[in-house]
Amino acid sequence: MGNYKYLAKNIGVLALSNFATKLLSFFLVPLYTSILTTEEYGTYDLFATTVYLLVPILTLNIQDATIRFSLDKNYEKKDIISISLDIFGKGLVILLVFSAVNHVANLFPIFNDYLLVFVLMYIFQALVGIMIAFARGCEKITEISIASVLGSVVFIGLNILFLVVFKLGLMGYFLSSILGNLSQVLYLTRVTKTWRYLRFRGINKDTEGSMLKYSCPLIANTVAWWITNASDRYVVMWLCGTAANGIYSVAYKIPSILNILQSIFTQAWTLSAVKEFDPEDKDGFFSNMYNGFNCLMVLACSFLILSDKFFARILYAKDFYKAWEYVPFLLISIVFGATAGYIGGIFSALKEAKMLAQSTTIGAVVNIILNIVLVSMVGAIGAAVSTAISYIVVWGIRLCYMRRYLQAKLYLKRDIASYILLVIQAVLLLLIPSGCIMYMIQIVLFIMLIGFYRKEVLMPLKVLKSKVKSC
Repeated sequence: MGNYKYLAKNIGVLALSNFATKLLSFFLVPLYTSILTTEEYGTYDLFATTVYLLVPILTLNIQDATIRFSLDKNYEKKDIISISLDIFGKGLVILLVFSAVNHVANLFPIFNDYLLVFVLMYIFQALVGIMIAFARGCEKITEISIASVLGSVVFIGLNILFLVVFKLGLMGYFLSSILGNLSQVLYLTRVTKTWRYLRFRGINKDTEGSMLKYSCPLIANTVAWWITNASDRYVVMWLCGTAANGIYSVAYKIPSILNILQSIFTQAWTLSAVKEFDPEDKDGFFSNMYNGFNCLMVLACSFLILSDKFFARILYAKDFYKAWEYVPFLLISIVFGATAGYIGGIFSALKEAKMLAQSTTIGAVVNIILNIVLVSMVGAIGAAVSTAISYIVVWGIRLCYMRRYLQAKLYLKRDIASYILLVIQAVLLLLIPSGCIMYMIQIVLFIMLIGFYRKEVLMPLKVLKSKVKSC
């Protein structure tokens, strides 16, 4: 039972911080949608999305290697963090050169409007990724949670100050994001005492070579995930305009609830997968975790589809209300992204970076093609559908790979039937006007899904009952 306790402990610690901070951020959405215009929100989303692309490319995705090699006792942490920060510094030089060229040549005018902000967003996004990775590799899960709370409190507090009090608009939103990440970097640097590990000479070249051999193939994986997650924003902006992208971007706020669940589990799961990997799965740990996690994601997704319009009325002000239409298929995409991420934790344990990259790259290609075709045909809703389909492709490929390396007991027929019901829920929400009939159908489908997963739903109750009896 040690493997379950280790996973449960990490999930618990991460949940405390994530739910507290993410829910606060979630309930501030009405503030953003009432103060910022759709164009301003679309501009911020463009900057943030671009930074998320540049970080793995310019840092050679070193943060993934930082986690994996910090967990391996055969490597020195002094080498790992020194190599990571050295690569970060070299990537920053490249970004500064590019920014200078863009400033002179005006290749991308929108970035010149906020050039310093753009560079600072990159610096602290990259640094917070490396520091969190190093802390996770050192198994400082509690400290990561505290850093997350601190960053969110700073971000949310400054948002209220800058947007409501000083009325700085978009610039205030940018500054809040930058200073929130800076607070996390400073805290994690202190608690991990990073300065004690830094080396400027004598870095082990074999360790550096091994880390880069692991991380470089994952650049394709991370970029492909970025394409799957973010290319829809660019296509929507290109074909429908910045305002439409602002509405589409804010639609992700409801799916972010589901994303909290999957991010908490995935962070904790990666640590367990590395420590507890057993290709024969003799104790059923990997099978039970997959089935239970899939159950949680499906039922949460179904409930959020059912509640979509209710949340939209609370969260989306004025022109943003239309965003509810994009939510159902974005929710479905997160379900498949989460299960694909679960399998990715197993590949991390195997150090099979190429398998991760291949599956994600195929999904990204599918995503780009479908985005262009469907957005041209039906508008921004086509982007949400494209994202869901591409995640399904990635999940399917990774599942086939996983079954070669892990003897897991899965219930695929039941799972596929449940996924079909989720799609039916999404389609009916779009087709049937709000009213008793629509909600009755949605509730019936939700109850059917609970019936599908009754074994997983009842399992916690059985465990609790046995604990009570033993007392």
